[in-house]
Amino acid sequence: MDRRFKKGNLEEEVLDLRRVTRVVSGGKRMRFRATVVVGDLKGKVGVGVAKGLDVEQAITKARSAAQKNIIEIKTKDKSISHEVVAKFGAAKILLKPAVPGHGLVAGGAPRVVLKLAGIQDITAKCLGSTTNKLNYAIATIHALKKLKASK
Repeated sequence: MDRRFKKGNLEEEVLDLRRVTRVVSGGKRMRFRATVVVGDLKGKVGVGVAKGLDVEQAITKARSAAQKNIIEIKTKDKSISHEVVAKFGAAKILLKPAVPGHGLVAGGAPRVVLKLAGIQDITAKCLGSTTNKLNYAIATIHALKKLKASK
């Protein structure tokens, strides 16, 4: 379920929305877990995860968490300066720079994170053995943190 909003100078997209259940004495307690990516399309991006009693509460809390976790990315001509690999959990991601006009070649969660960061020419490959969107989004953030300044 992808929803995209613009609030102020930040755009946001709901990456993942899940119903989670906790078993307690007397039954089950249901909550919702939202994963939200925010970015300004100019080099700032953040990922937030939160749980709430209903969908709107979870999304609002996740948006707030994402805004607190915003990182600044060093870009070079709307791409990255060098190849980088990062791992989070079972998710492993490879980011490679591309020539201008190549476009954003990525799938799933890395595509959303890179798009909201404002990176237009890049190739990303998910190498891990998982399908967890949250882990791939966080692995992409870790890869972007590893980037060195362009020369």
